[in-house]
Amino acid sequence: MDPAIGWYQPEQEGPAKDLWTRIWEAQKGVDNMNLVDVNTSIGTKSHDYIPVDSTTNSDEQHNRVTANCNNYFNRKRRKRENRASTYGMNHNQAALIGEHGGCPWKIPNKTYGRGVIGLHEEIEDFYNYMCPTPEEHELRVDVVRRIEKVVLSLWPEAKVEIFGSFRTGLYLPTSDIDLVVIGKWETLPLRTLEQSLLEHQIAEASTLKVLDKATVPIVKLTDTKSEVKVDISFNMSNGVKSAELIKEFKRRFPVLSKLVLVLKQFLLQRDLNEVFTGGISSYSLILMTISFLQLHPRQNAFCPGANLGVLLIEFFELYGRKFNYMKTGIRVKNGGTYISKEEVLRDMIDGHRPSLLCIEDPLTPGNDIGRSSYGALQVKQTFEYAYIVLTQAVNPLNTLIYDANKHSILGRIIRVTDEVIDYRAWIREEFPLSSYPAVVTNQDEDDSLSSSSGSDGSSLGSEPGSDTGSESGLRVVIPSPVYHILCPPGGMHHQQCQG
Repeated sequence: MDPAIGWYQPEQEGPAKDLWTRIWEAQKGVDNMNLVDVNTSIGTKSHDYIPVDSTTNSDEQHNRVTANCNNYFNRKRRKRENRASTYGMNHNQAALIGEHGGCPWKIPNKTYGRGVIGLHEEIEDFYNYMCPTPEEHELRVDVVRRIEKVVLSLWPEAKVEIFGSFRTGLYLPTSDIDLVVIGKWETLPLRTLEQSLLEHQIAEASTLKVLDKATVPIVKLTDTKSEVKVDISFNMSNGVKSAELIKEFKRRFPVLSKLVLVLKQFLLQRDLNEVFTGGISSYSLILMTISFLQLHPRQNAFCPGANLGVLLIEFFELYGRKFNYMKTGIRVKNGGTYISKEEVLRDMIDGHRPSLLCIEDPLTPGNDIGRSSYGALQVKQTFEYAYIVLTQAVNPLNTLIYDANKHSILGRIIRVTDEVIDYRAWIREEFPLSSYPAVVTNQDEDDSLSSSSGSDGSSLGSEPGSDTGSESGLRVVIPSPVYHILCPPGGMHHQQCQG
């Protein structure tokens, strides 16, 4: 089993698994026995086998083989730090989910339905659990305020805008904050901003990176105070427009937020949520979900009462098995449709061709959102894996794994690591709401605080389930900690829209 994609399920535990695991480990050890003779001088070519006359102690050889094998499951070798990563959970289960079990969304003493009904109820609880708490939301507001203060100290006429998941409300506890600085410069002042952020102790030098050679030059940092990651770009106004478009689709499709949060966690823990790690971007994932809902054969599929378990499985089936990535592109504007890549090519700049995962930019004709997603086939494979696992789990004939009360059905493809849970607990303890000035707890949008911070263009994204925003100044909106949406009554898989 690919340690980046899945892990052993409860029903797979037993003597047979233990036996074949030992056999697999032994074979893996043989495949990796490329050892260096410790007595070989530096600069001498190492053996690609174990020398018969080696004086190396057998225990030392064993330790080196083991270390070589375990490197494959060493999380430090991942392409970037990721608190949510479940990479190699079969070998690191105690370290990754040993304390909390990996399914903190399940409510104690709650009786879940069987099969797809139980999956639907778990998705509801997962969404409620992963939605940002008031402390998490206000912490991000504070991060944006402090960075904006630094920017305005350098360029008083500049504007700081928020886009991405924080503006749309579709962010996970470990998600980055995306900011764009809008102003007039002959040359983008990436290094100037980097130096100022260091001087104001917003971030440490080890966490600051300037990607000036990227397609979109950005400054990446990790906030020293909160450990929140921030990406800062310059004069990229399309990001703000894209966020507003997504918020409009959220209002049109009530189930969009819940599906996206599950799918984002699914990709995040497998390091497939970023293009540069071989995955797809959050924007691509959201547009794929929107297209899935637009073109769904059941007209009531996107209504509030629709069964989320069914929709999740159908999403995995579509993009894991049925979608033709070679010939088909995705279009979400004008109600949504599938288009041939030849049609997309006609609108593209000369020299550009549609990518494997071809998603037409709804705001810029000729722009392919998925053009850099070189790992789209790996994502497809992961979706297919999830489809197989969930389909088997909700099948009434599989009575051994059909009951969500014994083993989580959603937990077969998604786990929340202990590190993420502990990080959220740390935020609640270290950054209580009382530590922030002028915090709004009223859920009425009209009573939300709008505070001028010197940048008329700034507007904070609100929490999932809320579309509040402000076009003047930073708008502090504290989300309700619980978002309850009733499950379909009577165990029905779907519910007709009312009104």
